[in-house]
Amino acid sequence: MKHPMLILRCALAFGGLLVLTGCAKDIDARGNQPPSDAISRLAPGEQTRQDVQNLLGTPATTSVFDNETWYYISSQTTQYAFYPTEELERTVYAVEFDKRGILSEVRKLDANSGREIQIASRETVTKGREYSLIEQLIGNLGRFNAGKEKKGPQ
Repeated sequence: MKHPMLILRCALAFGGLLVLTGCAKDIDARGNQPPSDAISRLAPGEQTRQDVQNLLGTPATTSVFDNETWYYISSQTTQYAFYPTEELERTVYAVEFDKRGILSEVRKLDANSGREIQIASRETVTKGREYSLIEQLIGNLGRFNAGKEKKGPQ
């Protein structure tokens, strides 16, 4: 009789452990974090775009209006169970080139270097009207096919 009780206790302990590990915080690395030794090998005034790409890899994004600034963006985020994702650390390297494609400057930016922007709260009005849930349900009555097969042209 003790043997089944021991199995039950072990199963409950294992199940409890499984539930607790399922709620552990996840820490994720996102983006392209160039190695620090590669950043230290950058030499403004001496290297071309191709040299920089060979050292750092492909940038996450480039400047909007020209291809003179490359951005290498990386961050570490965490999430606990179903709570929103929280950013722990963000690093951005802005690599700038002159008009000839020669490296001119490398800047390291972090989360404090950014600016807060206000998102516009305006909404685009669409034509028509919005129906309530009841109006939608009643409006669909009689529109369902009762399973009759329709024969097409022969």
